[in-house]
Amino acid sequence: MRSIGPFDYVIVGAGTAGCVLANRLSADPDVSVLLLEAGGKDDWIWIHIPVGYLYCIGNPRTDWCYKTAAEAGLNGRAINYPRGRVLGGSSSINAMLCLRGQARDYDEWARHSGDSGWAWRNVLPVFMKVEDHWRGADEKHGEGGEWRVETPRVKWEIIEAFRDAAVEAGIPSTEDFNRGDNEGVSRFEVNQKGGMRWNASKAFLRPALKRSNLTVVTGALVKRLRLEGRRVLGVEFFQGNEEVFAGARRETLLSAGAIGSPQILQLSGVGPGALLQQHGIPVAHDLPVGENLQDHLQLRLAFKVKNALTLNTLLDSWWSKAKIGLEYALFRSGPMTMPPSQLGAFVKSDPSQATPNLEYHVQPISLDRFGAPPHPFPAFTASVCNLRPGSRGHVRIASSDPRAHPAIAPNYLATPEDRRIAADSIRLTRRIVTGARALKPYEPEEFVPGPAFQSEEELVKAAGNIGTTIFHPVGTCRMGRENDPSAVVDPRLRVRGVERLRVIDASIMPTITSGNTNTPTVMIAERGSALITGKA
Repeated sequence: MRSIGPFDYVIVGAGTAGCVLANRLSADPDVSVLLLEAGGKDDWIWIHIPVGYLYCIGNPRTDWCYKTAAEAGLNGRAINYPRGRVLGGSSSINAMLCLRGQARDYDEWARHSGDSGWAWRNVLPVFMKVEDHWRGADEKHGEGGEWRVETPRVKWEIIEAFRDAAVEAGIPSTEDFNRGDNEGVSRFEVNQKGGMRWNASKAFLRPALKRSNLTVVTGALVKRLRLEGRRVLGVEFFQGNEEVFAGARRETLLSAGAIGSPQILQLSGVGPGALLQQHGIPVAHDLPVGENLQDHLQLRLAFKVKNALTLNTLLDSWWSKAKIGLEYALFRSGPMTMPPSQLGAFVKSDPSQATPNLEYHVQPISLDRFGAPPHPFPAFTASVCNLRPGSRGHVRIASSDPRAHPAIAPNYLATPEDRRIAADSIRLTRRIVTGARALKPYEPEEFVPGPAFQSEEELVKAAGNIGTTIFHPVGTCRMGRENDPSAVVDPRLRVRGVERLRVIDASIMPTITSGNTNTPTVMIAERGSALITGKA
């Protein structure tokens, strides 16, 4: 086995968190940093054109192409589970939506961890520090940071009509989802710059590449952490067919995400003892690694419309596609700049909810499934997800071979409350679409899941038929108090009972945020780097 280094810090995973860490830690010229990424460089054009997610998701060039186990809550279906496998990680293939979540999310983290540093009042300045907001700086937004936030460059009449219908249904209009209370309906803000995707690699990694103390290795598949007792010495990884060891003098930082980080820990002997023994892995430290998986399950309702232009009909000819391409090439505007969803809404499923517990993603297109062609008639999709699911799943190695994908079981709709909220979500969506004057001229007609599903039992079955991931897995290395037996990391993100090892990515979330999870991951990494350097 060839050895490189040692380095002061070895970072595993060049996704969103890893790019932030590499930038911040290498800012000290006296510190050496190694960043390992299993995927390749983010130099493919479709990573940077916003609609390129259509070509990146499900493509092994940029996606791990995971699949879940068969899910009882999804009526026995297994679903694809995309995760970025390229510099920038999932920020290179995601929906580009910039959402922080709600203030209560972070106050809940502070309660779980016993550390007020994770409370909203203390993480808000971190969000603001990294931000470069299109409106400029104010009391809730930052300017001049690396994380560019812009407004979408295209509008759709049918989407604006849905916004008006939501207001008629009692959902207030808002202009900003990121001030701590995201209730309302508005167009999403996006991580784009001049009509191009703005991923974590562009924002944080590329500016640091000129530093001589930062080394980036792509095509590096981690085999395991090398431990001496319960002390981490560094990382063993494959580069092609060669095995390499990279030593870490100070710390090893896992930023491989909610699927990759628990897998690497388990392969290294840190995880549930019975699981490790089942695969012949010596137990270095018995911890509940891989449990507490949480995700947002989106229910995709689709409606045929009349008298409206949608992407279904706009993409039905090569001439239309050519015009779209020309507009993008000349002006960086039009449909090629679109994120998957243009309009969002945050609303309570019932009055008993303290804050909004549902999120809508509304799109001027409808498909049978992701990757399938649009339906041959004008239609739009209104996706809705439960922001605070009670269901908990897991990620567990299925083999001691690091090349084998782990078993992923989100355990969707496992609780009565989650099933009730799913049924209520479908009812609310129908009320918005069919009960408001704003959409009447378009004569919306539900065809997914279809009006035949009416009773509570039928609606839960419909949710299982149409539900799919919205790509927000978190929580599998959850943060908690130092004496919390269900916690994997402490409030400083150090792995409990293991020296010189931290996990810094979305897997540390004790509870999922009330919105898309990429920008919260930027904050976690920014705060994590400050915890490492003593600047928190």
